[in-house]
Amino acid sequence: MKQQYNVGIIGATGMVGQRFATLLENHPWFKVVVLAASPRSAGKTYEEAVGKKWVMSTPIPTEMKDIVVMDATADIEKIAEKVDFVFCAVDMKKDEIKVLEEKYAKAEVPVVSNNSAHRFTPDVPMVVPEINPQHLEIIAYQKKRLGTKKGFIAVKSNCSIQSYVPALSPLRDKFGIKQVLACTYQAISGAGKTFETWPEMVDNLIPYIGGEEEKSEQEPLKVWGTIENGEIVKAQSPIITTQCLRVPVSDGHTAGVFVSFDKKPTKEEILETWANFKGEPQELDLPHAPKQFIHYFEEDNRPQAKLDRNLEGGMAVSVGRLREDTLFDYKFVCLSHNTLRGAAGGGVLLAELLAKKGYFD
Repeated sequence: MKQQYNVGIIGATGMVGQRFATLLENHPWFKVVVLAASPRSAGKTYEEAVGKKWVMSTPIPTEMKDIVVMDATADIEKIAEKVDFVFCAVDMKKDEIKVLEEKYAKAEVPVVSNNSAHRFTPDVPMVVPEINPQHLEIIAYQKKRLGTKKGFIAVKSNCSIQSYVPALSPLRDKFGIKQVLACTYQAISGAGKTFETWPEMVDNLIPYIGGEEEKSEQEPLKVWGTIENGEIVKAQSPIITTQCLRVPVSDGHTAGVFVSFDKKPTKEEILETWANFKGEPQELDLPHAPKQFIHYFEEDNRPQAKLDRNLEGGMAVSVGRLREDTLFDYKFVCLSHNTLRGAAGGGVLLAELLAKKGYFD
């Protein structure tokens, strides 16, 4: 890998784009040289384009304030000349995002996407870096389809599954899983909102998030899938059913998880498996990798979004309340930071893994 890569953020003015900007400030490997957004932002400095829409708790990164925003759609060729790869977090219709990301890839720009548009494209890897890094091998097949030498698309999974799939994955590998019920309680930042912009969510709960339950039931099966004949084939098991609720929390998605195993482990075996679980990001000591991926809390009232979402820079997963269940074998509660581990942070970690493995060279 190179010592430094020039990168762009496509969709830089939105909430996830802003999060990418803050995470990439002073990054040891990645230097932001391009910020791109819609035509109405193009031609303005980043500070002018974002204006009062900046919602991060830290200021706009100094080195990005005066970067002139480019047009994400019209300036692809110009952007391609400046960058080694881009992060994509645009707010567009799914079909438009598919076309846009393929245009970047065909312009020989690797795309690390936060968007859902390509998550079920058979030769696009959808990677949780600690769980299925082997899926990056599909990129060679994708390049053949696209006719590219360097350009490709890699995506991160939906933010909701980042809370509970990391806890299930090592258990699935070791004991086999038959059935999963997961109820997710999702923060308003997952909708790109704050309490100031969405006052209706104060003292409220909405029992529906469009498309979220389908994603939560199907995406884990692709993450656990296998590469066969140039495609990622979804796993056949376990059976997963979900309910996804929007709750009045600023950041942090919580999941209540119920699971039945092929071979029921003891509680001690589960806790030991979580404590020892490491992936390639930990082994490679990637800049944004949490030292301990899964943290288990013994207290009955943990994890809590307000207390635990920022654990290890918001990149760790918190688990608690493991106990036997009357219908399933076990139940427990999980938490992850939805705009860090679940969105931009997961994208940055994926890019670090891609860089370390030479995919941007």
